[in-house]
Amino acid sequence: MFEEFMRRYAADLDETMRRVVDAVPDTAPGLSVMVRYPLGWVDEQNQPYPKSTGKRIRPMFLLLCNEAAGGDWHQALYAAASVELLHNFSLVHDDIQDDSSIRHSRPTVWRVWGRPNAINAGDLLFALSYAALNRLDEAGVPPETIMAIWRVFNQTNLELTRGQHLDMRFEGQSNVTVDEYISMISGKSAALLSACAQIGALIATGDYDRSLPYAQFALNMGIAFQIRDDILGIWGEEAVIGKSAATDILSKKKSLPVLYGLQQSQQLVDIYSKDELNEADVQAAVELLDSIDAKQFAMEKEQLYYDRALQSLDQADPQGQAGQWLRQFVAVLFRRNY
Repeated sequence: MFEEFMRRYAADLDETMRRVVDAVPDTAPGLSVMVRYPLGWVDEQNQPYPKSTGKRIRPMFLLLCNEAAGGDWHQALYAAASVELLHNFSLVHDDIQDDSSIRHSRPTVWRVWGRPNAINAGDLLFALSYAALNRLDEAGVPPETIMAIWRVFNQTNLELTRGQHLDMRFEGQSNVTVDEYISMISGKSAALLSACAQIGALIATGDYDRSLPYAQFALNMGIAFQIRDDILGIWGEEAVIGKSAATDILSKKKSLPVLYGLQQSQQLVDIYSKDELNEADVQAAVELLDSIDAKQFAMEKEQLYYDRALQSLDQADPQGQAGQWLRQFVAVLFRRNY
């Protein structure tokens, strides 16, 4: 199912993104490769890169919501390109802020070209995301709809910045509540997914009120998606998720199960107070989390937001084959083990 609708949109989306990025001036040597590199098109030598560096889930999701709301998805391609460029801007800057050296199995932009160049490349991706939206009129999107899309897009950028601020702040904050954590993840991946769904529906219907159930559906789906990641980050199978299940605890990541555990167990607080954790600490932490049913707590929260997502999706009432794909897509995300 997922592969089917990916194939439906992939070629046109890629062509549209390249058309937008081609606006990068040739008068700035090296800048073009710094932008194309995080998008997965080239290597650091500006040679074609043959491997996948991302599934383009967000723009595909926008196009799927557009079609499910009764639109012609071709009309939404510049919007889809915009959200993917915005997403990659956030990744380039996140990697700098998190000191991350590897993404998609290759060096991050700042590791190749240094932090100042990476900041500038990220800024350019951000500018290109707006340049892509500015071309929606070429696809016949009415001016009043474009203005509504600008409103959603600008608010989403505020939310992404708020979420990233909280994420960084929580790293040095000893006490983070579950509600604060949900607020933080609402302002990160969930906010961008919500914008994708709402913008797709807006282009299809031209009706802001009719787009709101799509926004709420995707916001709740995004929260459930992150909680599923948190569960897999501790109890997932290493061969399936592609990283050790110990990684999240070794890095003392404050995921939802851990935050619940820190509120319930002084022993876990003592472990997380250490400067560095070893394998024995990881094992002890997992056993403590198991003893207080932290996994069950997280699964119940995931179910809560999944149910809310389905309620909003029912209100949105997606139609046709795209509507069926959308419901299947949500079910697959909820059941995933990767």
